[in-house]
Amino acid sequence: MSIDELEALLLVQDSDITLDQLRHRRAAMPERAELTARSADLRATEAERAEVGERHRVVLAEERRIDDEAQTVGERADEVNKRLYSGTISSPRELQAMQADIDMLHRRRSDLEDEELEVMEQRETLDSELATLDAQIASLQASVSELTATIAATEAEIDADVAREMAARATLAEPIADSLLRDYDRRRAQNRGAGAARLVGTTCQACHLTIPSTEAERVRRDAGSVVSYCDNCSAILVP
Repeated sequence: MSIDELEALLLVQDSDITLDQLRHRRAAMPERAELTARSADLRATEAERAEVGERHRVVLAEERRIDDEAQTVGERADEVNKRLYSGTISSPRELQAMQADIDMLHRRRSDLEDEELEVMEQRETLDSELATLDAQIASLQASVSELTATIAATEAEIDADVAREMAARATLAEPIADSLLRDYDRRRAQNRGAGAARLVGTTCQACHLTIPSTEAERVRRDAGSVVSYCDNCSAILVP
């Protein structure tokens, strides 16, 4: 091991910090949280739309049923009315009964038309709700698509930066002995990213805590021949 290896190790540490920052930026893109929220909104709105759509289907079916019945009653009234005035029936009692039927059918048709009007108002209200929900869904879908595209583009950009930084790191690591690099990688994994650090005075720049002055002097004296570690965070110290 040499001083040059230790200095190269600090450069590798800087490169690893850059890689960590890039990966954190990729994972913590604000668009991800926004996409999650918009996707949840979309699912909720689609579920609401399905529920309103089912109510609309039931009301529309009822409206059509009432309309069909009203038409049937009207046609029946027209038939009886035609027979009433056809001249083929002379019995006063039968004619009176037919007139009573016509009156009853007209009342029934009037009741059905009132019913249909109420149901039609319900259906029109649901039509409006569906139109509003459809507009919301379209807007949310557009937002989800836009956010997805933005995330994909940003990921591609960051991935390219990561690939370049990893290539640079590999070059920086070439002068370092495999055993020292493995030691650094292990300590970095255990120490939340800090595998090596500059010792400035008696302060470790990884944890920013001090070590005894005698220990700091020993680290400087033995640099290049012995690997020294911070007593506080265990990072490799480079004087």
